[in-house]
Amino acid sequence: MDYDIDTSAPETKAGFASAERDAHDELMRTHDEFKAANDERLAALERRRGDVLLEEKVDRISDAIDLRLKRIEDYALKQARPQLDGRRAESFAGSREHKSAFEAYVRCGDAAPLRAIETKAMSIGSNPDGGYLVPVELEHAIAQRLTAISPIRAIASVREISGSIYKKPFMTTGPATGWVGETDARTQTNSPTLDALSFPAMELYAMPAATATLLDDSAVNIDEWIASEVELTFAVQEGAAFVSGDGVNKPKGFLAATAVANGSWSWGNLGYIATGTAGAFPASNPSDVLVDLIYALKAGYRQNGAFVMNRKTQAAIRKFKDTSGSYLWQPPAQAGGRASLMTFPLVEAEDMPDITASSLSIAFGDFRRGYLIVDRQGVRVLRDPYSAKPYVLFYTTKRVGGGVQDFDAIKLLKFAVS
Repeated sequence: MDYDIDTSAPETKAGFASAERDAHDELMRTHDEFKAANDERLAALERRRGDVLLEEKVDRISDAIDLRLKRIEDYALKQARPQLDGRRAESFAGSREHKSAFEAYVRCGDAAPLRAIETKAMSIGSNPDGGYLVPVELEHAIAQRLTAISPIRAIASVREISGSIYKKPFMTTGPATGWVGETDARTQTNSPTLDALSFPAMELYAMPAATATLLDDSAVNIDEWIASEVELTFAVQEGAAFVSGDGVNKPKGFLAATAVANGSWSWGNLGYIATGTAGAFPASNPSDVLVDLIYALKAGYRQNGAFVMNRKTQAAIRKFKDTSGSYLWQPPAQAGGRASLMTFPLVEAEDMPDITASSLSIAFGDFRRGYLIVDRQGVRVLRDPYSAKPYVLFYTTKRVGGGVQDFDAIKLLKFAVS
C-alpha cells in the first residue's frame, strides 16, 4: 500500500471542517494498519523468525502516521489565522488610524503618519532607527499563530509584560504553622522568607523580504503577509530556546536546568528517572520507566501532565503495549486533538534530543505551572529598502523571555544506567 500523502497546507478556510475530518479518518485507518503490522512483527519475533520486510513495513507506516499528524496540525494552524480586515480593526480604539498609517509605511516608506501617532501616544523605543510598533490586531495575530505552532508555548504559561524583565516572588520558607488546642499557648510564628525568579525579555527577530510588485498590489493584505512570514521563524527560534536555551540573549530552556536523580531533588533542579540502560529503553517491560516517570510527579501536577518528546522518540514508543495488549500510544480521539500516551497528551517538540546515552529525551509534567513565557508588549517593524535591492526587507522584532518557574512540576527521563 502507498503511504505517501499530500502534506501541503490548504490555501483557504473553505471546507476546513470536512477536510480535517477526512485527515483524521486517514490517520485512524493508518494507525489500525500500524497495529496490525506491528502485531505481525511481534509474532514473528516470538517465533524467533524476525522479518526485515516486516520491520521496514512497520517503520514505513509509522512515518505515514507522522505525516498525517503533520497534515492535521497544518489544518489547525490555518484555522488559527484570523482575517485581519477593517471590521476586526473597528474593535480597537484608534487602531484603524494606526493600521492605515502602518500600511502606508510598509508599502511606501511614508513614516510621517506613524511617527505622529506614536508621538501622540508617547511611545518609547519606536523611532526611525528602531522601527515602529505594528497595529495591535497584528500583534495579537502573531501571538495567536505562535501559540498554534510553537509546541512549548502551547502548553506553558504566558504572561505579557510592559518592562524588560519580569520578577516572580516565591517563598523559600513559609510561616510556622501547626495544630493547637483551644486554650493552648500559641508560639510566635516566623516570617516567611521570600526570593524571586527573574525572567528577562530578549530580542527575537525575523527579516522577511518583499518585492516592489507585492507591495504595490492593493489586493495583498500586508498585515496577513507579515504575520505569515515571521511566524515560522519566530516559532522555530522560540521552540529551540524554550527547550534548551542557555539564557544568554535568549530564554532559558527547561533542559538547561540542572538535572538530578529524582530521589535527590531540591528546588532549582529538575528531577529525572533513569531508564537503567544507556541510550535505550530497558529490553524487558520498557514501558515501566514511563510509569515511573508519571508517578515521580506529585498528584497535584500529574492531573494536568503532558509528555514532551521529538518525532523519533515518539516512533519508538508507538510500538509499546500494556499487559492487556493495548497500544500505549493512541492517535487523537477527534480532529484537531492531540495524540496521547498512557492517556496523557503528547506534545511533539523536535528540539527535544534524540535517544542517546545519557540523553534527557522525554519530559513529563504540568508545563502550565512549570514553565513561564514572558512576552513584552509590542512588535516592531523597520522597513529597509536599501540593503538588498531590489527587495525591501522588514526587520521585525519582538521581545520574549522564559524559564522554569516551578521546579517540582516537570520531570525528565534520562536514558542512562543511573
